[in-house]
Amino acid sequence: MSLFKKIFGSKSVRTEENLKSDDRGKYMPEVKLPIDEKFTINFKANGGKFLYCEDLNEIYKNLKLIISENNWEKDLALLLDENLKDKFKNTISQTTKIPTNATYFLTTCENLIANDGSLLISSKQIFEKKLIELPSNLIVFATTSQMVENIGEGLRGIKTKNQQSIPTNITTIKHFNSTEDKDFLNYGSSAKNLYLLLLEDL
Repeated sequence: MSLFKKIFGSKSVRTEENLKSDDRGKYMPEVKLPIDEKFTINFKANGGKFLYCEDLNEIYKNLKLIISENNWEKDLALLLDENLKDKFKNTISQTTKIPTNATYFLTTCENLIANDGSLLISSKQIFEKKLIELPSNLIVFATTSQMVENIGEGLRGIKTKNQQSIPTNITTIKHFNSTEDKDFLNYGSSAKNLYLLLLEDL
């Protein structure tokens, strides 16, 4: 997507304030943001951290940097997906399938939801586990083609891709701030320290 290349190629920072023009009349319709830009704004507003990568080599490099930055080199990674385990076998050596033994969870997701900056996941990623059972540190590997406008679009996509056996345990991860920031409106949700490794595939 050209937006990410513009943002990360030039190292410029764009804020939400830049997107609204003071010259527009108050009755003019709001400018509709591109889906990738909308996701970026909402995801960062939720407290998420993402690294845009143009190829798999950048994914591996940034994953190593995340692990090094957090001193997780000797810690166990929760890896439930065998395909993902094979993909990252040269980057992560110590893995477990027991959530309580792990410091962080490396996973994929079903979709990236633009209108609220959340991640849609299912039993394909977390099996029958609850979000609260997972480590508080998550590293999610996703691609730009997984972005959808809203949850409804994401659910339709899951149904279309899995007509023989629709996954269960479908939920969203939206709160990426510490539990100290929580109020009664998000009581019961499980806030996660989340890194998104986003691979350009469009």
